[in-house]
Amino acid sequence: MLVVQNIIANKDKYIKALTKRNFDAAPILDQVIALDEDRRATQAKLDNTLADSNKFSKEIGMLFKNGEQQKANLLKEKTAQLKENSKELSTQLADIQEQLAQLLYTIPNIPNDTVPDGQSEEDNEEIYQEGDIPKLEDGALAHWELAKKYDIIDFELGVKITGAGFPVYKGKGARLQRALISYFLDKNTAAGYKEYQVPHLVNEASGFGTGQLPDKEGQMYHVTGDDLYLIPTAEVPVTNLFRDELLQEGDLPICCTGYTPCFRREAGSYGAHVRGLNRLHQFDKVEIVRIEKPENSYAALDGMVEHVKGILRELKLPYRILRLCGGDIGFTSALTFDFEVFSTAQDRWLEISSVSNFESYQANRLKLRFKGNNGKNQLAHTLNGSSLALPRVLAGILENYQTPKGIKIPDVLVPYCGFEYID
Repeated sequence: MLVVQNIIANKDKYIKALTKRNFDAAPILDQVIALDEDRRATQAKLDNTLADSNKFSKEIGMLFKNGEQQKANLLKEKTAQLKENSKELSTQLADIQEQLAQLLYTIPNIPNDTVPDGQSEEDNEEIYQEGDIPKLEDGALAHWELAKKYDIIDFELGVKITGAGFPVYKGKGARLQRALISYFLDKNTAAGYKEYQVPHLVNEASGFGTGQLPDKEGQMYHVTGDDLYLIPTAEVPVTNLFRDELLQEGDLPICCTGYTPCFRREAGSYGAHVRGLNRLHQFDKVEIVRIEKPENSYAALDGMVEHVKGILRELKLPYRILRLCGGDIGFTSALTFDFEVFSTAQDRWLEISSVSNFESYQANRLKLRFKGNNGKNQLAHTLNGSSLALPRVLAGILENYQTPKGIKIPDVLVPYCGFEYID
């Protein structure tokens, strides 16, 4: 959520910046500024009313003490009216504050200056590519066919139990999943990230804190009986560990990692591009989250990108990095880099990670601040990244490592799996 004072000070700059998102900010920023003026005026009236009420209350006590009962009773009537006025003003103030908050929730984050212009994912900017794309033998199979051939993932059984998009992993497929999770967590903790196990359902306040609510696209599963939401990513519960916290400057940076299943409705997704593991309603992911001082957050973002690069190098998967354009960047992000692995059997790139800097946008919603060495409180910066999402990494391994002998396991995963081939 944007800071109102910053909107007032940078209105024209923000309007121009948000055009990168194809977002016409001028009308809504004018509404924000007008509402804030109402808020400040109402707050001033309330403060004056309460001050007069307190002043009269003290005078009433003195008048009764001096035997001036008639004057005291007149002031009591005035005080009673002031109390009524203060109640009305408090209600008005709360209503204005709620209107202002709801309006701010509809404004996306200001994109970083380096975010390229563009309407959609077609306009994302490739900034890096590494790894040789393997040459597969004739008759190479897509991962959903390999899964059936080697009996390691059962998509039909998932449909029977739940529905489409909920696969069942079996035998060596399940062990490979577990190996990837352990490997990712070990890489992250070795890099200084503290591991957390967090709830897989969150309350409404947590959803608002990280920006998943309001859920404009209806992508979250809602447990209506308890008003809880299944998490779309570990980013939500992990970042909310620090909601309503005042940290000390010396506490930063805070680096967290955690494994969770993730749940997404993926409403409207269909077609050949979402076959198999390409898009699921439930999938596993290991996440990294950082809480940083503002001046350090972009160096931290670069460090997260290098960290994910290191994992993909060890897995020996061909990958590329995209800088997302204004039309494709997430609502809460200021700058996002997407990692994509090349799926040789499908002859296409598959997104496996997004690494983002939210600057102070989430922190303002979360009321996540730190006290600087100068004694002043300021908003922290939050960052997060997939390290990594399992389905498409697994798809890349199955397709790129297939051989006539079977699916070779990447060397770095063999100690975790306990086997060298799926055959």
